[in-house]
Amino acid sequence: MSSSESNSQDQTSPAESPQPPAPLRLRYRIRFAKTGLLRWTSHRDLARLWERLLRRAQLQLSMTEGFHPKPRISFPSALALGISGKDEVVELDLAEHLEAGDLLARLRSDHQPGLEIKSVQFMPAGSGKAKLKRTDYVISRPDPDLGDIDVDEAAIEARIDAFLKQESVTVTRKKKPLTVQVSEQVLSLTFGENLELSLAASDAATLKPTDVLDLIGLSDWIAAGSQIIRTEVVLASEVTPTDPNTFASAHNTPQAGDHTEEVLQ
Repeated sequence: MSSSESNSQDQTSPAESPQPPAPLRLRYRIRFAKTGLLRWTSHRDLARLWERLLRRAQLQLSMTEGFHPKPRISFPSALALGISGKDEVVELDLAEHLEAGDLLARLRSDHQPGLEIKSVQFMPAGSGKAKLKRTDYVISRPDPDLGDIDVDEAAIEARIDAFLKQESVTVTRKKKPLTVQVSEQVLSLTFGENLELSLAASDAATLKPTDVLDLIGLSDWIAAGSQIIRTEVVLASEVTPTDPNTFASAHNTPQAGDHTEEVLQ
């Protein structure tokens, strides 16, 4: 055999070169609460907090491509500054497979004040990213120690009734008027011990709880100590967990050292 033939046999064509396996990209959906002083953290700072938490947990994160790779972390709905959240959602992609219970334990061991990790769910392939369906809120009555506001229950109920009967309302966004259909966005608004509000998600601009307070003449409640708590984030589609290895819940057990307020009754 000639040396040229031997060299050709020793060489492997590029097409035959073994390709490295594609990196894992596994999605996990996490439910958490954001309460206490943490409610004064902006959404951008909350995203940074999550990134630091995940790195402290020594997780293998799936990163975006490009010159500045970032962890794949997404929120279906940002929580406005000053609003507490009792059932928020964040999704993250990992480059390693972990059982849900293992990931839950790692996240809860961080003991970030005001951040309670409630559950972890491994999302099956093809489930897609979380898409928001609606958000529910409880808005407390004003604190009598912070302002002398007359809570006229009959008048408030009359304003709510008149508001819900309107076909559309206009609010201001970035110094520009925004008109929305009331029946499409406000799923329910009731007044009892507190205000309870349910808002539908939309691809377009949507009403905020503070908008609703303004529209029913209660814009002075926040300055008088009223608190807005988002009690639930409801997604368009949920994957029902059937395997304990893919879903783990903390059963709302508070973390040590985490002083979180209760949902208003």
